[in-house]
Amino acid sequence: MTDKRSQPLDLETLIARAEISDVVNRYATGIDRRDWELYRSCFADEMELDFTSWSGGEPSHVAAEQWVAGVRDGLSGFDATHHVSSNHVITVTGDSATCVSYMVAYHIFATGMGENIFTLGGHYTNRLRKTNDEWKIWGCKLTVTWATGNRHLFELAHQRWNDKK
Repeated sequence: MTDKRSQPLDLETLIARAEISDVVNRYATGIDRRDWELYRSCFADEMELDFTSWSGGEPSHVAAEQWVAGVRDGLSGFDATHHVSSNHVITVTGDSATCVSYMVAYHIFATGMGENIFTLGGHYTNRLRKTNDEWKIWGCKLTVTWATGNRHLFELAHQRWNDKK
């Protein structure tokens, strides 16, 4: 197998790409299964986040525990979510890597009236490091390129989750 420069890829690079793709897929699986331990396993202890295309504001540095707690609080109130991650383009340089992947995220909240789904699409740019033989995301940028549905469902889901606490 060769990369875009037609240079042979070594076995170590192919293994790294498979491991990195696995981390990115666990990111989506952890959210959708509400398996917050699995989701946390994807991240380095400190992260750089840029979700400004979704939520505005500025990129930030955050502890992984804080990030996971925020995602749990923001998404657990939905009846279901379904995050699709595809077209992983992975560049490996030693113990550092970048994975750009397409994403579509479905958020379902049964309201009993009107639109009960919000969907967004775009791509993630994840930066990873290999430490202790594990790839971890230390930088995550979400670029939303489209959205459709009822964005107000996020407020309803967050309120439902807070009411359960």
